[in-house]
Amino acid sequence: MSGTGATIRPGTGPVAYPAPSAVLELLKPITWFPPMWAFACGVVSSGVSIADNPVVALLGVVLAGPLVCAMSQAINDWYDREVDAINEPHRPIPSGRIPGRWGLYIAMIWTGLSLAVASLLGSWVLIATCLGLFLAWAYSAPPLRLKRNGWLGNAACGFSYEGLAWVTGAAVMLGGALPPWPVLTLALLYSLGAHGIMTLNDFKAMEGDRQMGIASLPVQLGAEGAARVACAIMAAPQFVVIALLLQWQRPIEALVVAAFLTGQLVLMIRFLRDPVGKALFYSGFGVPLFVFGMMASAVAVRSLPAGF
Repeated sequence: MSGTGATIRPGTGPVAYPAPSAVLELLKPITWFPPMWAFACGVVSSGVSIADNPVVALLGVVLAGPLVCAMSQAINDWYDREVDAINEPHRPIPSGRIPGRWGLYIAMIWTGLSLAVASLLGSWVLIATCLGLFLAWAYSAPPLRLKRNGWLGNAACGFSYEGLAWVTGAAVMLGGALPPWPVLTLALLYSLGAHGIMTLNDFKAMEGDRQMGIASLPVQLGAEGAARVACAIMAAPQFVVIALLLQWQRPIEALVVAAFLTGQLVLMIRFLRDPVGKALFYSGFGVPLFVFGMMASAVAVRSLPAGF
């Protein structure tokens, strides 16, 4: 690094250490909420009181958010550094605030920490964590780099952020055992819905994605086509959830989920009129209704008879 104040780019210049503030920005705490919420839904759906084992529940929340999700953000930023140099040059890696190969090193360290914590929480928690970590690496890193295709990449994120976090939360409270099939079914359905939520994040990066050959759904289908697909994918699993809740004789919770879905459908109309301009709007107002429905569904299955 010369005396001109030039920024050291990743992989060049002398060895340096990132500031803690830059590391925290790399790990993106704001993104930890979805898997932590899904984990909480799993805890509730298990039917086991948190008071029975609060330490284990807290450790699981840390695993879902500050460890596994944070790792996925670090590895994504490392392999997206060229794209971010176009779309978000202020990010820690392209700006040089995370110097050298520290973005990769942090992802590797967080992977190890995640496995260590998961190993304390039972076999099914460890299996779910291993799968989540694999999907996180496969999403961002070559040779798979699933994010190059919006269908595959969004599916990997949806299953990792929602389904696996939900299953992990239930398994933690059940002493590491595999959750019952109604819990697994809800986790699967909301994972599918999360595929559409992931698409919302792609509208802001369309230009950089085109230049770097990343076939996100907005790039593949155009903004309007991707918006229609995203809305359909978000809504369809919730209709199935409502039908299942009615079949399981949980009409009140089914009505709550239906009300939240109705709110989403109203907001989707506005989003579809201007997908690029309203993607952030829908993320802020429509997605919370989706996740509130998740919790209502979790409450519904917690009281199902054993072996249902």
